[in-house]
Amino acid sequence: MPTAVLVHHAQEALLLVVVVSLPALAVAALVGLVVAALQAASQIQDATLAYLPRLLAVIVALALVGPWMGGAIAAFARNMFMAAG
Repeated sequence: MPTAVLVHHAQEALLLVVVVSLPALAVAALVGLVVAALQAASQIQDATLAYLPRLLAVIVALALVGPWMGGAIAAFARNMFMAAG
């Protein structure tokens, strides 16, 4: 395979990583922001309080978006195997 094709496939892989990880990161950031605002408003400064809501929100987001994520990764892998063979 020519080097230009390999570089293009690597760029596609990196873009796929960003796109696939974005929903979970966005949910974690939003929930973290809401919990931080609630902590600031209620003056409860417990460091462990932010982890459980964020963890549960990310689990729910992964359960909802997981099939799409798996499909995108499988389609990319299928395209890479077809391009290699």
